[in-house]
Amino acid sequence: MQQLKVAVLVGSLRQKSVTRKVARALTRLAPSGLNFSFIEIGDMPHYNEDLESDPPAAFTRFRSAITASDALLFVTPEFNRGMPGVLKNSIDVGSRPWGKSVWVGKPAAVVSQSYGGLAGFGSQHQLRQVLMGVGVASMPHPEAYIGNAGELFDEAGELNNPATAEFLTAFMAAFQTWIAQQRRQA
Repeated sequence: MQQLKVAVLVGSLRQKSVTRKVARALTRLAPSGLNFSFIEIGDMPHYNEDLESDPPAAFTRFRSAITASDALLFVTPEFNRGMPGVLKNSIDVGSRPWGKSVWVGKPAAVVSQSYGGLAGFGSQHQLRQVLMGVGVASMPHPEAYIGNAGELFDEAGELNNPATAEFLTAFMAAFQTWIAQQRRQA
């Protein structure tokens, strides 16, 4: 079976963030056949078209990583009822220069989390709207909203909630199916 390359974009910059823990758990619970690469987004300057005359190395590295991927996994917290600015900036960087977007047609899954019960609902829906605008084929269902996420991991950062592990395993299996469906239609 062909290994599919999945770029993982985490909307939190902290290395020990719950968002990053959720992302790692997702990659560990995924079926075989998916190969994950975490694409770091914190070093990119804010998008500015003036920079395109000599694009920063961070822009070039990011665009190349997304282009080389077969699919995308977005894992995001919610900041003030929306997605983090660093995540939006990465989408802007990948969508430019005009006519050279690295996003078009890529299958994706979106997972949001929060320490509270709303589970990043606002962030996920804002992110999905932006992804639609750049031509990403986001998996419509199942949706993954991980509430009270701070309680789901042990001291070592490992997922310790069997019901959540079962849900995330099923979610990643559905994501693999979504990727296959989108690749057949391409």
